[in-house]
Amino acid sequence: MIRTFRPIPLKKIKLVLFDLDGTLIDSELDLANSVNAMLRHFGRNELPLEVIDTYIGDGAPMLIRRALGDPAHAQVLQEALNYFLLYYREHKLDNTRPYDGIPQALQQAEICDGISRQMAVLTNKPVRASRDILAGLGLSKFFFQTYGGNSFETKKPDPLGAQTLMREAGAEADETVMVGDSEVDVLTARNANLWSIGVTYGFAPHTLERTHPDILVDTPEELEQALTVGQG
Repeated sequence: MIRTFRPIPLKKIKLVLFDLDGTLIDSELDLANSVNAMLRHFGRNELPLEVIDTYIGDGAPMLIRRALGDPAHAQVLQEALNYFLLYYREHKLDNTRPYDGIPQALQQAEICDGISRQMAVLTNKPVRASRDILAGLGLSKFFFQTYGGNSFETKKPDPLGAQTLMREAGAEADETVMVGDSEVDVLTARNANLWSIGVTYGFAPHTLERTHPDILVDTPEELEQALTVGQG
């Protein structure tokens, strides 16, 4: 069910920014397998999938820090992060797929009332892996740009990435929507004065209860409707 807390003036929207993990793609299993491969390598116990889910969304360094229980030594964290990134690079497309309905939603969202929009990905995932996944899944064609957690000196919810994409697209804040599955994305939108859409089918729907987006959707089909149908 689509829940609208603040109607988005769709006819004004020129730019749509998407989170990646938990929003466009179901990467849960590959991320969890890579985290557990790292834990095994360093003699740690593996973690359940549902626990790792709660660690995703703030970038790879924070994911590994949480998985290790916030280690005191920076060298331990760096070695674990390096191992995770190497492993994930090889296994990032073992099980990862777009959520059902996402390619169609992206295709429809590109045009509203005959007006073309620009779309981009803004994720806290490392940028190289993000671009490789989008290319591997055939989604790159929808986006004029993809930025990751290591593209700037700050990550979401800092507004720098969103502001950079708006500048590149020639769009104002009130002409831009951020779509994501967690409060990180909603806070990014707020910090940059954007509109926001939260998706509950991703990894962190519970966080959307703490930070309400303008619109909340439960499926990619509802996301398509929220971006294309009758709100202003």
